Amino acid sequence: MVPLVVLMVSAFTARGIGLLGAGFFGSWSAALAAGLAAMFFLTAFSHWARPRRDGLIAIVPPWIPAPRQIVTVTGILEAAGALGVLVPATRFAAASCLAVLLILMFPANVRAARGVDHPAAPSTPLPLRTMLQVVFVSAAGFVAYTSAGL
Repeated sequence: MVPLVVLMVSAFTARGIGLLGAGFFGSWSAALAAGLAAMFFLTAFSHWARPRRDGLIAIVPPWIPAPRQIVTVTGILEAAGALGVLVPATRFAAASCLAVLLILMFPANVRAARGVDHPAAPSTPLPLRTMLQVVFVSAAGFVAYTSAGL
């Protein structure tokens, strides 16, 4: 739930700053991009901070090789995506890639919901986790779509 709160508070704060005249946050798309950046910086950090890192390693499905390396790489991708959505020129690509990354990481959330024997493993019930993923993927999709210039 913390990532959702960070996403919402950051996006609404950025939009409020935009309404006060800061052109960088002059649209909901830009404000939501800022919210995504804050959320993904937070979640990327958890890929390296113990004990959370150990919990994330524990939820990597057994059919995926090298779980430690996967957690490290996904953390790097989250941080890169967070930076990318802040730059208008790379916002479309970054938001699109973050949406795909969220979908690819969903099997780990399913495994976590089923229960993993590790005290630092996330344990959000699957229906709630699924709704959160829909919100996060939708936010990234909205930012990508509105940044595409179509």
